[in-house]
Amino acid sequence: MDDDDGIEEVSSISARLLRRRGSGGGDSSSRWVDGSEVDSESPPWSLLNEDENRSEGYGYARRRLVRKAKRVDSFDVEAMAISASHGHHNKDPSIWQTLGLAFQTLGVVYGDMGTSPLYVFTDVFSKIQIESDVDVLGALSLVIYTIALIPLAKYVFIVLKANDNGEGGTFALYSLICRYAKINLLPNRQQADERISSYRLKVPTPELERALKIKEKLEHNSFYKTLLLLLVLMGTSMIIGDGILTPAISVMSAVSGLEGKIQGFGTGALVIVSVVILVGLFGIQRFGTSKVGMTFAPCLALWFFSLGSIGLYNLIKYNVSVVKAINPLYIYLFFKKNSFKAWSSLGGCVLCITGAEAMFADLGHFSVPSIQIAFSFVVFPCLLLAYMGQAAYLTTHTDSASRIFYDSIPDGLFWPVFVIATFAAIIASQAMISASFSCIKQSMALGCFPRLKIIHTSRKFMGQIYIPVINWFLMIMCVLVVATFQSTTDIANAYGIAEVGVMMVSTTLVTLVMLLIWQTNIYLAFGFLIFFGSIELLYMSAVLSKITEGGWLPLVFASFFLCVMYIWNYGSVLKYQSEVHNKISMDFMNDLGSTLGTVRVPGIGLLYNELVHGVPSVLGRFLLDLPAIHSTLVFVCIKYVPVPVVAQEERFLFRRICPKDYHMFQCVARYGYKDVRKEDHRAFEQLLVESLEKFMRKEAQDLALESEINDAEFESVSVGQRSNSGELSVPLIQPDGPSDPVLPSSVMGGVDDDPSLEYELSALREATESGFTYLLGHGDVRAKKDSFFLKKLVINYFYSFLRNNCRGGAATMKVPHMNIIQVGMTYMV
Repeated sequence: MDDDDGIEEVSSISARLLRRRGSGGGDSSSRWVDGSEVDSESPPWSLLNEDENRSEGYGYARRRLVRKAKRVDSFDVEAMAISASHGHHNKDPSIWQTLGLAFQTLGVVYGDMGTSPLYVFTDVFSKIQIESDVDVLGALSLVIYTIALIPLAKYVFIVLKANDNGEGGTFALYSLICRYAKINLLPNRQQADERISSYRLKVPTPELERALKIKEKLEHNSFYKTLLLLLVLMGTSMIIGDGILTPAISVMSAVSGLEGKIQGFGTGALVIVSVVILVGLFGIQRFGTSKVGMTFAPCLALWFFSLGSIGLYNLIKYNVSVVKAINPLYIYLFFKKNSFKAWSSLGGCVLCITGAEAMFADLGHFSVPSIQIAFSFVVFPCLLLAYMGQAAYLTTHTDSASRIFYDSIPDGLFWPVFVIATFAAIIASQAMISASFSCIKQSMALGCFPRLKIIHTSRKFMGQIYIPVINWFLMIMCVLVVATFQSTTDIANAYGIAEVGVMMVSTTLVTLVMLLIWQTNIYLAFGFLIFFGSIELLYMSAVLSKITEGGWLPLVFASFFLCVMYIWNYGSVLKYQSEVHNKISMDFMNDLGSTLGTVRVPGIGLLYNELVHGVPSVLGRFLLDLPAIHSTLVFVCIKYVPVPVVAQEERFLFRRICPKDYHMFQCVARYGYKDVRKEDHRAFEQLLVESLEKFMRKEAQDLALESEINDAEFESVSVGQRSNSGELSVPLIQPDGPSDPVLPSSVMGGVDDDPSLEYELSALREATESGFTYLLGHGDVRAKKDSFFLKKLVINYFYSFLRNNCRGGAATMKVPHMNIIQVGMTYMV
């Protein structure tokens, strides 16, 4: 097989199809063309006779409002008009609703950060010996300002505002940038996507040259596109790594309280109990969190109350003077006294902000004010009191650093606090496990992760999902981490790298949002990057020094998931480009005729493919292999657009393929990256047919309107005279309006009596009654022989392995197995 095997294969298919029809196979029109020849979209609106008639007359005014029919297979007529905005955060909640959401955030958003007092000072003082109050006050001052600068200043006041229609997280930032600049490596963007209600954004003004220059550089430089994608994938990989390390360190830290309370409870018992709890935690994931979700917030509220109360008690009882650690001078004295050891202790200090990224990642379930209120008035004060209380206790009990949390608990409160701490650790673990599931689902939606089985565990909360393969993978990794390290200190060394890595990715992406979208002053934008980036780089340098002490673990996890996601994205992009290049030309379809060179039988054939334009090459394979083809063919493309959700009435886009007697259509079903494709295939079929009928009627209305205007003789009356009667107060067709166009009664009557429309609608109903058949192509992707070695290795082995072991297309597309016909295709990339 030579380098042009893919083109030779489709060329042979075209020749054989033409011979079946009885026409000559050597005709030049039977060619398979490059996507650029038929993949372009011309502007949907044009001026008729604008150059010929510049008069102020009524006829010219009406002609300017007419949609010009460019060709029969255009996407100009959508299935439905766009209605009012459907964003899920449109209505402003009342103050009581906001306070209620703020209470709920305690159980979902702040569980990880709330459990950090279990191990922060234990890890900090594992590097430094407490010799004076300067050590304690310096460490406390570091913790105070770390919490004040990163979660409070950065996330609460800045990053939370960089949301995507109320959605947060790394992929939300990426999708936000994708809407402003065409940086998605998969070239399936359409102009019609910009008219989705949740797509609407503030467009960069032409006067602001900086934003336009950045946009141009991102769109025209493949290196920047790839670099940005790798940055996003790295951040996502770190979050998945958190899903492994958070349960391990949280559960072990909570259970470690038994070591000094029960005689004979040593390291071995600690590991066994932690493993049992972790296995149970991952084992119940398949039941979902909806049934126990209401208990999360009260439990964490009780936990934060315990932290604040015990901290205040210790502060008053032991040493209230530690509040002077608010003075940042103690940070300087701390570094001056301990030098390199102080820098090394930053790796433990950064653990006080673990879970800060959850404030942004879980934004979609709440609102910006609710998260801000909960942190500012509950989480922040309680954490400060907890750390101050521990510091006050350490000034008089310097040998209690290794067990500072449990040793500082007042007598008689150990067991209640231990139980609450264990539940808090489990809840914190649950939040990160759920976040890992959500990140992987979003990655799959954007074509960056192999297809996996997703189970929706709640009918009420569609965001609650369960991915079995990932769940068991995380469980095995958690058990291995606990059994291998057997110490929270070593796990903490690994934990810090993952946390700081995610924060650095967010800082970079938010800076890009400031420059490109917010159009912030360049000095403020780079000030944000330099200030917070420097702090995070300082922490990263400290945690990277622990690579040999466990810090290598998150790097291994992140590298593994990064490779999987990038290889999948790389192979998917090459496959899509191959499909675009080898799609069937309109000339060849016209040569086949309305019978397509075979027999048309009643029924609707839904041919699933990835193309948003044109006829996929797999149709040729079906025409050769099947003795007949369906009377109505619909090319269905399931496409994810860079918005959180797509309203149901904006789901479908239709276009007609070839003349009417072909009965062929193209349908693009659009979903947001947070949308749940849970509809039954019957509901999908019904919605698709209803939308197709509306498309036919809308298309007939437009054609009738054009015919009526072109054939009628316009009276030579001035625009000023006509405007007095009010006829032109509303345009005949509104391209961006929420309502259907107002058509003249003559046009409406003509549409109702149109025999061709009635015939086509009756043919569609007859085909619907005959049933649906799902036509799927099973593609094998291979690298061309002249490809370089690394590309062959990645495509022929790694990517093929992922495709062969991921979920099949039939299961992913939610189609019934009894009605499937599959053919094999080989894509040479």
